[in-house]
Amino acid sequence: MEILIRALIAILIIGIGVAIYFAITQLRLISLRRAQKSRMNLGLENFRASVPAILYFTTPDCAPCRTIQAPAIEELRAQFGERLQVIKVDAAERVDLADAWGVLSVPTTFIIDAHGQPRHVNNGVASAAKLRQQLDEFADLRAPRDATRQVAAEKLITQV
Repeated sequence: MEILIRALIAILIIGIGVAIYFAITQLRLISLRRAQKSRMNLGLENFRASVPAILYFTTPDCAPCRTIQAPAIEELRAQFGERLQVIKVDAAERVDLADAWGVLSVPTTFIIDAHGQPRHVNNGVASAAKLRQQLDEFADLRAPRDATRQVAAEKLITQV
């Protein structure tokens, strides 16, 4: 009986921790949305309106960024072409941007809607499937009917 009580207490503590994490993440997104309205979209100077984006914070020394996160983002970029922007930020070089966005570790990705508002934040590695699901919540990324409107994929990665 005592083991059952301890297990329930442990589950309760874990549940509270997860709830606090999600609450903090949502508050962070809300504060970023407000901050985006009050200042010139910090880090989104090259943002193209009406096209959703992935804002990707990385560093040259980040092994998970190179081996897992970058290939996942590249997969989405190749899949969606001009319908998705990728804005890559070197957090070691642009500490001001990392601080402004509240980035504490890399990789960190933000899903930005077509109006420049952050919708999701992923601290740590996020799979291509997770990023795709987050984008699907608010963006219609189906293939355009006119294939001649496609822009070369190399033009879609913007380094800040």
